[in-house]
Amino acid sequence: MFLFISGAEIFVVIAIAVMLFGADKIPEIAQKLGKGMRQVKDATNDIKQEISKTAKKTGIDTTIISDINDGVNKAKTTIEKNFEDITGPIKRKM
Repeated sequence: MFLFISGAEIFVVIAIAVMLFGADKIPEIAQKLGKGMRQVKDATNDIKQEISKTAKKTGIDTTIISDINDGVNKAKTTIEKNFEDITGPIKRKM
């Protein structure tokens, strides 16, 4: 299961795409989508780097970012553990 989509649903989506665009256009569309996603990722990284550079130049304390990330990771781990504690017995009964 990928992103809550079953194999049959993926097949239907692919069949509709082939009917709409034709088999010869799908590789072109996929290539354009890949390039677009890459451009967005590059732009996001550039913005992050520019913010970091500006923060360092102005003397803004950036350690708070790592503190927030640590807190989020701890909370995520705790939630995952609690979820496993709750669902463990249910999974074993199935």
